[in-house]
Amino acid sequence: MLFTLLAFAIALGVLITFHELGHYWVARLCGVRVLRFSVGFGKVLVRRTDRHGTEWALSAIPLGGYVKMLDDPQPGDDPSMAAQAFNHKSLKQRSAIVLAGPVANLVLAALLYAGLNLAGTNEPAAILASPPPSTLAAQAGVMANDRIIAVNQQDVQSWGEARWQLMDAISSGGQAQLTVETADGLQRERTLQFAPAAIEPDGVDLMAEAGLSLATPKPKVTGVNPGEPGQQAGLQAGDVIIKVGELEQPSAGAMVEEVKKHPDQPLPITVLRDGAALTLTVLPLAQTGQDGQATGRIGVMLGADFPMVMVRYGLFESLTRGVSRTVETAWFSLKMMGRMIVGDVSLRNVSGPVTIADYAGQTARIGFAAYIGFLALISVSIGVLNLLPIPMLDGGHLMYYILEAVRGRPIPEKWHENGQRIGLGLLAALMSLAFFNDFSRLFS
Repeated sequence: MLFTLLAFAIALGVLITFHELGHYWVARLCGVRVLRFSVGFGKVLVRRTDRHGTEWALSAIPLGGYVKMLDDPQPGDDPSMAAQAFNHKSLKQRSAIVLAGPVANLVLAALLYAGLNLAGTNEPAAILASPPPSTLAAQAGVMANDRIIAVNQQDVQSWGEARWQLMDAISSGGQAQLTVETADGLQRERTLQFAPAAIEPDGVDLMAEAGLSLATPKPKVTGVNPGEPGQQAGLQAGDVIIKVGELEQPSAGAMVEEVKKHPDQPLPITVLRDGAALTLTVLPLAQTGQDGQATGRIGVMLGADFPMVMVRYGLFESLTRGVSRTVETAWFSLKMMGRMIVGDVSLRNVSGPVTIADYAGQTARIGFAAYIGFLALISVSIGVLNLLPIPMLDGGHLMYYILEAVRGRPIPEKWHENGQRIGLGLLAALMSLAFFNDFSRLFS
């Protein structure tokens, strides 16, 4: 729990602080006086005032930050001070300052995605299992061990990249063209036509439902117990099992069951070792279970032999892919919001702080790359959310400025007040829904 809370606090602190830095940088460029930049909320623990008169503060609650600007000059201030007030700036400058926060989040996401592409990530290769009959993949001619190398003419290296390229078509409906490399090394085109799908947070895996899933990994020996049948037969860590008895290409579970059926009976096991096939004969040790039946065991530990690929790109391509992934994620988020409004997507997909904290902890435990990917995704979400035309959000302020540009003068103060009430109500309803969904998942 403590680890999850720490991962969540770091994520939220970094992302919201970067958002506020966007506002700060552009405000300074526009000549607005910034009174305070605080990392965190609540009681100020540490503070320092710079030569521009800005107080930099570290506050007690590390869940974000804020920028306090001089909105209006105080009575008696000289003209130079009045010129530094936010509300005395031009419409373009005020719009740029407000827009800078969400844009900073989108820029951060692009840089994080680019960093992952540049550093490289080790991911499963997009090698497919045999699709169940009557699924879309089977009807399109997809076969076992087909490897996806492109989706809609967009090259992919890994299963993660293939899933991302297929996500929009699978969820919203549409056509996807797969370029696959067959087990014989030939390239083939497979076209799948998806219908719009109902998206539920605990629903089925839409990829698997379409018949697209990773090939079952071969069992791999990860450890051998000294003195037990596996070691006596010559099995070694790193051996990949390709045949057990008459069972070809077994899964780990199938191998275990086959061994259990042969207590005190010689069992040939074929393995791949250093690229060469080697057949060993194992004599499983008989052990009696609670039901009184004898089963075999050979004393080895098994893992999964997933074909893995290192996904890495050069500097320029990493940057372009980072920007592209950010734009695609933002657009996908907006589409899902639109589908929620019309009822095509369940409102149960709205997540709040509890779910986000859970994902923060999970990805941090998986590894640094997964956590960075999580940060990028949430950064896009913060950027998109803040651009929505809801009063009290940055997008709401931009909506006011658009109206001001159309009218040729600022909107009446009463409009502001009514907008604030509407915005507060909408945000309260959204947060209530998010918390309801969070706790429903937690206790269901």
